[in-house]
Amino acid sequence: MAAKSDGIAAVSVLPESPAPSPAVKRYSLPDCCWTLAALLVFFSDGASDLWLAADYYLRRDYWWFALTLVFIVVPSVVVQALSFRWFAYDYAEEDGGGGGAAAAAAVVAAAGAESHLLGGKGAEQRGAGAAARSSGGGGRTCCRACVWLFQSLVHILQLAQVWRYVHALYLGVQSRWRGDHSYWRMMFESADISMLRLLETFLKSAPQLVLQLSIIVQTSQVLPLQGLSASASLVSLAWMVASYQKALRDSRDDKLPMSYKAVVVQMLWHLFTVGARTMAFALFVSIFQLYFGIFIVAHWCAMTFWIIQGETDFCMSKWEEIIYNMMVGIMYVFCWFSVREGPTRCRLLLYSLIVLAENVALTAAWYLYRGPRTSDFYAVVVVCVVACSYALGTFFMFVYYCLLHPDGPVSAGNLGCCLEEARAVSEPCPSSAVSVPPPDVVSSPPRTLQRTKGGAEQEAGGEGADVFQVRPPAGLRTPAPRLTPKTEGPVIRIDLPRKQYPAWDAHFIDRRLRKTILVLEAASPVTPRIQYRCLGTPKEVMEYETTV
Repeated sequence: MAAKSDGIAAVSVLPESPAPSPAVKRYSLPDCCWTLAALLVFFSDGASDLWLAADYYLRRDYWWFALTLVFIVVPSVVVQALSFRWFAYDYAEEDGGGGGAAAAAAVVAAAGAESHLLGGKGAEQRGAGAAARSSGGGGRTCCRACVWLFQSLVHILQLAQVWRYVHALYLGVQSRWRGDHSYWRMMFESADISMLRLLETFLKSAPQLVLQLSIIVQTSQVLPLQGLSASASLVSLAWMVASYQKALRDSRDDKLPMSYKAVVVQMLWHLFTVGARTMAFALFVSIFQLYFGIFIVAHWCAMTFWIIQGETDFCMSKWEEIIYNMMVGIMYVFCWFSVREGPTRCRLLLYSLIVLAENVALTAAWYLYRGPRTSDFYAVVVVCVVACSYALGTFFMFVYYCLLHPDGPVSAGNLGCCLEEARAVSEPCPSSAVSVPPPDVVSSPPRTLQRTKGGAEQEAGGEGADVFQVRPPAGLRTPAPRLTPKTEGPVIRIDLPRKQYPAWDAHFIDRRLRKTILVLEAASPVTPRIQYRCLGTPKEVMEYETTV
């Protein structure tokens, strides 16, 4: 059986014979503590900024008060609008905008009638119940109105991040202790809050940190609230970069998860490198405000062009991809952020050398053109702080890559990054690390590859035909059946090529696919697995394209 997610992809529910299931990541006590610590970081960053803005107002420093408040309010409104847009789509009526979910419910109901697909009578009842729920009912109107009102109040009060953190914590505990079907809901919520917080930190915490450090340099004194606000912003930046990478790796079963030791070391890496970077910015902007603006725009344009030239594949449309590349260009102003598949040592080395040269130039310009009130001893101390901070960050970067990287330590024998990158691109189906058989794990195809098939062609293929079909050569019409490892529970096969890491999988980005998967999960007796279409060999790719 197959169902389309609003014309994006076909979703097939495949039967599996009972067998010992592989190890699946479960919510643990460290995960719970990490979420609670993330809430603490969020509150400390926002509260310290608001407290400092109020202090500026009471001191009659209205210009600093206005700038501080702008960097608090504007990013928060942007994040709340994006979060509410996601909620509005996810919670929309199925008959209005969730055709993919309704189609999935119909498929589950039909699959439930065939006990071999979803496990018998219980699955049949679940499938019928999902189909009945998707059709809606008048008795739920009041409940839905209350949910809309509650979410509206949460977003108006700028607390969407808090609600999503609490909801992710609840879903994690529920999936761990009660065994309910909330695994994919938990993963989707964790992905959403990671994306939102990463966007917020680079729109709010990064410019706020530069602003407060520049004020400290100009006044040659450090107020307690200024130090608290700058420290909270710096910790929030480093925390979210490391937390985002962990959430991304946890979401992909073709990558090994990141341990919390590796997350802490990566956080220290970004803490010291971003600290040195923002300190160099603050020193330069305290003397050359106009030239600093020109430098930031030039660096952002160069980094954005570099990212676009790399042909990233994060989003589902071309314009979303361009906007995403522009946002990553802002991140590249402050720190490194991997956006391409394959070993990153060459790109990271080039970026680190560029940032080091810029930091040296900015700090040297401040040292040479500083005001007469700044003593030589104070200037030398500041320059040493910038240099030592960057050196510490580089040290933790080497510790992460040499000792704690999830894919294994970097040795002297595999420093040929260009050869490894070429090899990584040529492998179309890398092996999965957890539970997905190698033939179903896939690298990204050319962007021109069609992802759906017309309705007439689908009807010609039969009721249960896949959207994409590969026609075997004439002499190989009856190939031997392919043996794949069996696991317990159904498999949701998505007829889309899998995106390459470090991109999120399509079912995390495309919210129509999400709604379909959640309906199928609710109808299944166990948590289903996700498999993507594999392109296989280059010969199969050519025939695959010509068949569409």
